[in-house]
Amino acid sequence: MEILIGLLVIALGAFCQSSCYVPINKIRSWSWESYWLVQGVFAWLVLPFLGMLLAVPAGHSLGGMFAAAPSFNIWMTVLFGVLWGVGGLTFGLSMRYLGVALGQSIALGTCAGLGTVMGPLLLQVFFPETDPISQLTAAVIIGVVVTLAGIAIIGGAGSMKARSLSPEEQKAAVKDFNFPRGLAIALLCGLMSGCFNVGLEFGAGINFGDATDPMFRTLPATFLVTLGGFATNAAYCLWQNGRNGTWGDYRDGSVWANNLFFCILAGALWYSQFFGLALGKGFLTSSPTLMTLSFCILMALNVVFSNLWGIILKEWKGCSRATIAVLVTGIAVLVVSCFLPQLI
Repeated sequence: MEILIGLLVIALGAFCQSSCYVPINKIRSWSWESYWLVQGVFAWLVLPFLGMLLAVPAGHSLGGMFAAAPSFNIWMTVLFGVLWGVGGLTFGLSMRYLGVALGQSIALGTCAGLGTVMGPLLLQVFFPETDPISQLTAAVIIGVVVTLAGIAIIGGAGSMKARSLSPEEQKAAVKDFNFPRGLAIALLCGLMSGCFNVGLEFGAGINFGDATDPMFRTLPATFLVTLGGFATNAAYCLWQNGRNGTWGDYRDGSVWANNLFFCILAGALWYSQFFGLALGKGFLTSSPTLMTLSFCILMALNVVFSNLWGIILKEWKGCSRATIAVLVTGIAVLVVSCFLPQLI
């Protein structure tokens, strides 16, 4: 029962994350770089910091936690957060060129596979005595492969969509639809985004051990990763503000109330995925396989829900029944990938 609860909590977080681009569509008059920066303040700084406080039990302090943690692990966690930040930047661009459904599918699919595998492999390089590579059991590898198969099927549906729609229909569904450019950006995004889980692996011990509730143990590492990612995104967005002359966005008082509300909402929905991942892992401790695969499961469910949003937002409007059938098959494979490893 606890495993089922853990998976449902992760699924809830995935649903929230997949919904975060809906409030962004309500933002008025601001350029991409302006709203991306403002929502990032909440998604990557404010909310992760508040979440991290839950990992500090009574009688302890944040300062004591970081003082006790190896500085190497802290800086490696932040470093992989910086690399993940590159993925965050290109994530927005993949949505621009491919739409919510296809963009998230390819980017998150690549992220799921590489993110799951890269963590244990890199930890093996730095800490071979702990044998982290042993986490990559046959069940874990099968889970990753099935997830990637589901992503590939959905990618095939996207390719069918690109071939079947007229230029006018493509623009109606996704204004800047460009499959080749979007595919390249989404793959780069997936590679760099996988660094998030690597950062979580390096920061897994940054907590108070048994004194910290199992549901909150990964939240300090989550904050450090998003801190690094915020640095990357903030630098790029501010540079874009200067390059495009969009500093005036922040001075337009007529839209601040509306835009700030939807930026906070988008940030909260985005952060929910990793808050849900932390809570969900607290229920999965009896299954080492699902603990290792939890990041992959989260990404798979993100893809499932993003495609459901894509259907609701009519991004697949005008596609043939064959294309929709392939899409639904891919979604079904992803759902199976969440449970299959536990049954092996």
